[in-house]
Parts: sequence; structure tokens; C-alpha cells
Amino acid sequence: MEATIRDLRLHTAEVLAAADRGERVTITSRGQVRAVLMRCEETRARAHAERNPAFGLWADRQGTVDDDVRRLRQPRVLP
Repeated sequence: MEATIRDLRLHTAEVLAAADRGERVTITSRGQVRAVLMRCEETRARAHAERNPAFGLWADRQGTVDDDVRRLRQPRVLP
């Protein structure tokens, strides 16, 4: 499917529906290709997170986020 920037602005729902159906939507401006819109696959995003070295860094921590925030917000004791 091909759509102009005006089509994208006026008919966003239809353009996104086409992308959801798996169509590649080419966005053009004044006859020039500006972007290609296609469906994002959840598995790709999940795989990217698993390759990130920080992913799961604190998985073995005990306690909750609330405990950590409570500890950080305690007043400091001056010597």
C-alpha cells in the first residue's frame, strides 16, 4: 500500500489497519518515499531485550521495589 503524508494524517486508522494486516505501507511526500510502515512483531522486541546486558540484572534481588524506595527515602543520619 502507498499513502501520502496527508493520507496518514487524515486516515491514520485505515493506514494502521493495513499495517496490522501485514501490509507494508510506503509513506510518500511530494512523490519521494519518506518512510515504510510495517507491523511490529512482539518477538523481535522481546529478543532485543534478552540481548541487552542489563536485562534481568536484578532478577536475583530479594525484596520489592517498595522496600528499595522506602530505604532510599529514609532521612540521613548526620554524624
